[in-house]
Amino acid sequence: MKEILAILRTNKVNHTKNALTAAGFLGFTCAACLGRGKKLVDPAVLKLVMESGTLPMTAAGESMTEASRLIPKRIFSLIVDDHRVKDAVDVIIAVNSGGNPGDGRIFVLPVLESWSVRLGELSDIG
Repeated sequence: MKEILAILRTNKVNHTKNALTAAGFLGFTCAACLGRGKKLVDPAVLKLVMESGTLPMTAAGESMTEASRLIPKRIFSLIVDDHRVKDAVDVIIAVNSGGNPGDGRIFVLPVLESWSVRLGELSDIG
């Protein structure tokens, strides 16, 4: 089993929920989060900042502070069988890909154990 974590734009939540459900992925979690990705910074501005220790009062300097701002996102988590990982990833990409920076990021992680809270016992996950 694998866990798929997808960090996505807030305006794509309903589309993603509907697409995952239609593809047979009925169980998932979605939560609000704040984050940011890698933002390209002008190397000349970065050098100036490193040398002077201050940001220039220009648009380039402002873009450096913008790079540290956290942006509202949504994080989806779903647990899938190994043979369904590609299907789930493809659904998420199809719905969320706009060809723009910030469209999202998907991580696939191994699930080593699963415990039932109600029963207090280890569940069979494979």
